[in-house]
Amino acid sequence: MPCRAACARKRGSSVTKTVAQTRIRLARPGDTPRLAALSGELGYPATEKEIRARLSKLKPASSHAVFVAETPDGVIGWLHVSRDHLLEVPVRAEINGLVVSSTARSQGAGKLLLKAAEEWARKHKCTGMSVRSNVIRDRAHAFYEREGYQHYKTQKAFRKPL
Repeated sequence: MPCRAACARKRGSSVTKTVAQTRIRLARPGDTPRLAALSGELGYPATEKEIRARLSKLKPASSHAVFVAETPDGVIGWLHVSRDHLLEVPVRAEINGLVVSSTARSQGAGKLLLKAAEEWARKHKCTGMSVRSNVIRDRAHAFYEREGYQHYKTQKAFRKPL
């Protein structure tokens, strides 16, 4: 483990305190201001109204979950996971978005969010987890690999407005 995390534990620094004080829970409508702000940090700007509307449509609970990482200072991260039934593969869960505030990264909140999503996926009988990450997000790639995810392919993504 990098010295930053290991040494911080020894010194009892704010890194350890942040992880110890981080609580993972399901998102609520009152979280939308922070969810919107964090979406902007991820590169997907959205208004509180847009996030509130999107959050309300993520149903049923057996197909979607949005977890937040919360400290005494408020929500510092979120993760959206969904369960997909696809023709070509067994049922799996996909991490649709994961963001931790730039002021709280590398302190354990992302790992806690990921573990919550994996537990949710197991509970919903998923056989595996998938995540897509932009090729420019090297830190995110290293994070997922540390957490046991394997890079299995590189692809191009296409969109068409309708």
